[in-house]
Amino acid sequence: MARARKPKDRATSMRQGFGLLAVLGVILVLAGLVGLVYTGVATLTSMLLFGWLLLIGGIVGLLHAIQARGTNYFWLGVIVAALNIAAGVVVIRLPHAAAAALTMFAALLFLSAGLFRMVGSMVVRGPQFGWTLLLGVFDLLLGILVLAHWPSSSQYVIGAFFSLALLFDGLGLIATGYGGRRIVGLVSEQREV
Repeated sequence: MARARKPKDRATSMRQGFGLLAVLGVILVLAGLVGLVYTGVATLTSMLLFGWLLLIGGIVGLLHAIQARGTNYFWLGVIVAALNIAAGVVVIRLPHAAAAALTMFAALLFLSAGLFRMVGSMVVRGPQFGWTLLLGVFDLLLGILVLAHWPSSSQYVIGAFFSLALLFDGLGLIATGYGGRRIVGLVSEQREV
């Protein structure tokens, strides 16, 4: 029979878990800061990682499709797996061209999102009108800025976005870990009283 864990043991275990979460957050923040300093390396690294993920995912998808030979979606699985494998090989062999293509896509995405947000905020005029309009203007300006310097901007844009994502995810994990440890500590103190 398994012994029931004491509340103090559980609280200690939870505090350690939240502490590990905060440590992971610190590692992500440091990786994000390094990536922001070396955006070219971060761009190349993220493209190679993306290519390998596509390639490995395509191989796994192909193996899964082969296992499901008698089903209706066999050929769809084979086609999707082949496309993933082909895209992975292209991204691994030509990471700079892949970064240029993704940068162009990101710029067009920012442009279209900015226009839709601006027009949508003016048409709807909801309670967040000003913030939505400001976000639309920001998206539009960011798209124009990236597009104006394309293709040279592709050397740093993807790496900067990737590094910023690591930085903010890390900050979120630090806040969650620190807050979780505080809450567990407060609850443990309340139980002792």
